[in-house]
Amino acid sequence: MRAQFVLSEISVGLRRNLTMTFAVIVSVALSLALFGGSLLMREQVSTMKGYWYDKVNVSIFLCNKNDAESDVNCIKGAVTANQKQEIKADLDKMPVVESVQFETADQAYKHYKEQFGDSPLADSLTPDQMQESFRIKLKDPEKYQVISSAFSSRPGVQEVQDQKGLLENLFNLLYGMNYAALGVMALMLIVALMLIVNTVRVSAFSRRRETGIMRLVGASSFYIQVPFIMEAAFAGLLGAVGACVMLLVGRYFLIDHGLALAEKMQLINFIGWDAVLAVLPLVLAIGLLMPALAAFFALRKYLKV
Repeated sequence: MRAQFVLSEISVGLRRNLTMTFAVIVSVALSLALFGGSLLMREQVSTMKGYWYDKVNVSIFLCNKNDAESDVNCIKGAVTANQKQEIKADLDKMPVVESVQFETADQAYKHYKEQFGDSPLADSLTPDQMQESFRIKLKDPEKYQVISSAFSSRPGVQEVQDQKGLLENLFNLLYGMNYAALGVMALMLIVALMLIVNTVRVSAFSRRRETGIMRLVGASSFYIQVPFIMEAAFAGLLGAVGACVMLLVGRYFLIDHGLALAEKMQLINFIGWDAVLAVLPLVLAIGLLMPALAAFFALRKYLKV
């Protein structure tokens, strides 16, 4: 098989179906960009979960005098010194606990004023209205239920709160957005495949005379099919390159420069360039193989050889 002949046939086919080829390139680029973006979003959520779950605490809030009057969990009165000592001793014995920090009512009041000093409610609060608490760092954040079951019904305990639960809604929202992107990607992928099949059909029909001559002179089916398959593969590869460029520009613009989210949102651990570069070979491989396979199966039905 002469490479020059194959390349010339590819060039002819691309020129004859320039509009449809451009549509294939754009569709493949958008669908693969969404695919790569979905993979990166999933990696970002996993990175954020690992970062934040490693920092969240389990809090055991203790009853104060005000709770004794209004909270059913504190009907036996405010927590006593003995009860606090017993809770601290039991926490120190638990293998799942990494560290325990006790926060007094005055410290809780100070932290509240630092975080919500502009709130109208802050002016009406006094230190004695704040709750004492134990801030517990777990070796495994998923072991929250061990602490909850052991202390939620203890005398003097008003509530056991897992800060990890406060982040679940955010992560669920991000996962929902990721699944939505995957759905749009699947739709775009179907559109791209349909365009590839139609482009191959049009290309085969426009060159049916050349195909007939090649068949008469004894050319094999594979020899006749290769230019069509490579046309689709070339268009898909161009689309994949476009998708890679969009992913690189998106990472550069959103995180490093432009919006500069890494600088503005320093509490979030964003994915690095290594995560983006790891996705690019997969995007290129799919962009090359998907159109080639689609063209191969389309030719089996529409190209009579």
